[in-house]
Amino acid sequence: MRKKLVVIGFLLALLLASCGAGGPSTTIDVATTDFAFTPNTFTVPAGEEITLNVINNGAVVHNFVILKLGTSVGDAFGDEDQENVFWEERDIQPGSDLSVTFTAPAEPGEYQVVCRTAGHVASGMVGKLTVVAGE
Repeated sequence: MRKKLVVIGFLLALLLASCGAGGPSTTIDVATTDFAFTPNTFTVPAGEEITLNVINNGAVVHNFVILKLGTSVGDAFGDEDQENVFWEERDIQPGSDLSVTFTAPAEPGEYQVVCRTAGHVASGMVGKLTVVAGE
C-alpha cells in the first residue's frame, strides 16, 4: 500500500511539474527505465539543496550521475570519467524508489546527466541538468 501511495504521489508530482512554468525547482522527480530518464531535462537553482526522487522502473540497476560543467562522456562511462563526476547516486535497484539530497553546482550552466551502467550511455540514457542563477 505504501509503495502504491509513493508511486501515485510521484506521478502527481510529475503531472504538476509538467503544468508549471518550467522554472527552476529544488526537487527532481525522475523515473528510470531501460534505457531512459523520464523526464531527461531538469532545471535547478545554483547552490541550493536539491531533493532527488527516483523510481527505478527498469529491469537492471541504474545510476544518476551529474558530470562537472564542461565535461561529458563518450559512448560509455569509463574509469577516465570518474574524475569528472560532480555528484552521483549509484546502484538504484530495479523496482526500488529513493529520495536523497545534494547541493546543486554553484556555477550556472548545462551539466550532463548519465547512467554509468555498462551500455546505458550508448543506448541513450543521458539527460541534462540546467543550473540557473538564484534570484
